[in-house]
Amino acid sequence: MVHIKCRTGLYPFSQIRRIAISDDQVPWNVSIENYNPQDYDSPILTNKPWADPPIDDTNFKPQWNELDGRINRVSHTGVYKIIDGRPQNPEGRTGLKGRGVLGKWGPNHAADPIVTRWKLSNGAKEINPTTKLPILQFCAIQRQDCGQWAIPGGMVDPGEKVSETLRREFLEEAFNSLEASPEKRQHNEQLIGKFFESGEEIFRGYVDDPRNTDNAWMETVAVNFHDESNATVGKFNLQAGDDAKSVKWIDVDGGLDLYASHSDFVKAAAKLRRAHW
Repeated sequence: MVHIKCRTGLYPFSQIRRIAISDDQVPWNVSIENYNPQDYDSPILTNKPWADPPIDDTNFKPQWNELDGRINRVSHTGVYKIIDGRPQNPEGRTGLKGRGVLGKWGPNHAADPIVTRWKLSNGAKEINPTTKLPILQFCAIQRQDCGQWAIPGGMVDPGEKVSETLRREFLEEAFNSLEASPEKRQHNEQLIGKFFESGEEIFRGYVDDPRNTDNAWMETVAVNFHDESNATVGKFNLQAGDDAKSVKWIDVDGGLDLYASHSDFVKAAAKLRRAHW
């Protein structure tokens, strides 16, 4: 079951309530009599350069399942259906039609850098007494919009490579590059640029995001960048920026409750590094 966080209660940043559907009603191949949830496009999307027009705009002629100019409308999950002129969420019903607050109809692409280091005690890796495995830490931000802790990722800009998004988002949210001096920004970009040259992709696909709807959804590429010696990114002070309320190193543990599907991504990083979970 993929849909959990994206079909619960009120839609984010609104008083719009989703239609309640059970687990077995999520798949589209299961018939639901009179399934007709509310159609919601947030007012914040109006005339925004990063947002698609309304679906009924006669000048809006998207190339679904293709690279549409600079807009990537290809899904990591495969070919999605177009029903009554709208893309259909490939993972099933969410209890709400429209776009919600998402800018694009169909897939909205993001990138999530999972930056990790070892938790050290007196210069040695700290070991969990139960699993007997070393404890990993990851760089986490507290989101301004909902207060939840999350990976410092963000949306892929039109025409932007995922590798560029990963680096840019980490600099903006964990190093506050948007408010740094030109000299500090250049120093951080050189540091992060070198560190981000070697990462390991751990996930590419659909995200159980609370903003998802029947016609718009989040997808991401999650990449682990690991500081094995705590000598580069792991030793520098973090500073929250952009849409981050706070930033800190958090111990990786099975009890983590992070935004959207981020706990799953961090778990995958722990498995990759043979660390405690």
